[in-house]
Amino acid sequence: MLSLRSLTVVAGALSCVNAGLINWPPKPVNYWFAFGDSYTTIGFEPNGTLPSVGNPLGNPAFPGDTGGGGENFVGFDTLTYNKSLILTYDYAVGGAVIDPTLVAPLTLSLPDEVDQFVDGAAKKPENARWTSENALFSVWIGINDIGNTFFLGGDRDAFADLLLDRYFAQVQRLVRNSYHLGSAGARQFLFINVPPTYRAPLIMGFFPDQLDVGKIVIEHFNAKLSNKIREFERKNRGVKTWTWDSYTLFNRILDSPRKYGFNDNVTSHGEQGDFWGNSYHPSSPAHRIFAKEISKELAWTRWFWGSWF
Repeated sequence: MLSLRSLTVVAGALSCVNAGLINWPPKPVNYWFAFGDSYTTIGFEPNGTLPSVGNPLGNPAFPGDTGGGGENFVGFDTLTYNKSLILTYDYAVGGAVIDPTLVAPLTLSLPDEVDQFVDGAAKKPENARWTSENALFSVWIGINDIGNTFFLGGDRDAFADLLLDRYFAQVQRLVRNSYHLGSAGARQFLFINVPPTYRAPLIMGFFPDQLDVGKIVIEHFNAKLSNKIREFERKNRGVKTWTWDSYTLFNRILDSPRKYGFNDNVTSHGEQGDFWGNSYHPSSPAHRIFAKEISKELAWTRWFWGSWF
């Protein structure tokens, strides 16, 4: 039986809760370093305003300069579909390719993005004291490499092997070069495969007779990517990987657009209710779905713990 003194203490504690006087400990800070192309970019500049507790995406002004316009999956997963505090450094650049010596880039390429990380946040400055446990590294790239070459003929499987060797040489740099004061580097990786861009209005318009070729090239690339991810995890002690299958989800949505809240005309773009924000990039509502699915994939991790229960 509770004494009068115990009841008084309990009542006092409840009063503090009701009055908002308890200073709960702040959420621990987690980090996300994203690499890729226009499907991932928000237009982040590493020399601009950096992510902070009050501004977790840093620059530019939210929602940023995204491929399809409006908020993309990086924004949704940083700000909405998680119950943690994530500071996100989005190094992705529109038009990026895996290796500029293999496919001509429109802007920067994956090695440039990794250079920006190595020259900055990899050094773990005062405003980015990340660790191997609290930092997630994501890579979604290959879209432009395939989109700009699938129609060229030749041995596309051999070319995919070459692309993926260069791809994982850069991923390996994140593991190897991310050491500071004896701390381990990148260890937690999210990989995203290439979506069915042969179903994008731009590709359908320019290459109507080669869509089957595009489908085969992407599917073969994705199968090889899966093998490389397994090999990468096996060869790097302590590395943990997750893979989000964008290819399958895109096809599910495009096969049944109304089920996901989109218009039936899946070649339409830029209008309310369209899956495509423009002729080559998904719309912001589509990215919202991607973000939900990614957060489910990582639901039991520190970045998205408790997001779906």
